Amino acid sequence: MRLRIATYNIHRCIGRDGIESPDRIAEVLRGVDPDVAALQEVGFRGAPPRSILSRLAAAIDGQAIPGPTLLDEKGAYGNVALTRIRPLRIERLDLSLPNREPRGAISLMLRINGRAVRVIATHLGLRPGERRYQMRRLLGLLDRTTAAVTILMGDFNEWFTWGRPVRWVNHRLGAMPAPPTFPSRRPFLALDRIWVHPPNHLVSIRPYAAPPAPLASDHLPLIAELRI
Repeated sequence: MRLRIATYNIHRCIGRDGIESPDRIAEVLRGVDPDVAALQEVGFRGAPPRSILSRLAAAIDGQAIPGPTLLDEKGAYGNVALTRIRPLRIERLDLSLPNREPRGAISLMLRINGRAVRVIATHLGLRPGERRYQMRRLLGLLDRTTAAVTILMGDFNEWFTWGRPVRWVNHRLGAMPAPPTFPSRRPFLALDRIWVHPPNHLVSIRPYAAPPAPLASDHLPLIAELRI
């Protein structure tokens, strides 16, 4: 079975032109066409059926699983997992540190082609010390998994390929291609990443740059094709 996954920092649906447009982000998601997606920097505004979550879930004909990390003057904000495959189990992990922006992860256990697949979607902090702490927490979660296939994806905010969090995950899950996705107009930084273990399930990884993606957010979506 072919499975398409994606990670996408949608920047509160605010594009490079300064316009907030959930419909534009939904158009990008329709073009990406993922079976499972990790979204970061999602603002949870509006009531169903016109809420942002409802519109984003409808774009892939799936469901939205919220993982809010903070509440500010604009409302709840954080991570979202989109999936067309009904999860067997959902977990939320708090990765926050004192006096820093709250961070978290969403873990989904899926059954795909008779195999247990664990998907972890996250968004790590801006400081190196934060990312090291948060990655240790995620590695602890990975060490406890019994799934046949593990997927870790999100915005890891790791500017350097030699950063310790990336090296730790490469050692645990295997090194993966990391094409640049930021900034969306002319990407040169691989802040958004996808790891798949065992690595032989991975077919390809690529950024999605079809219009309106370069305008819709400051990140491009990153897509991976898997064979389960």
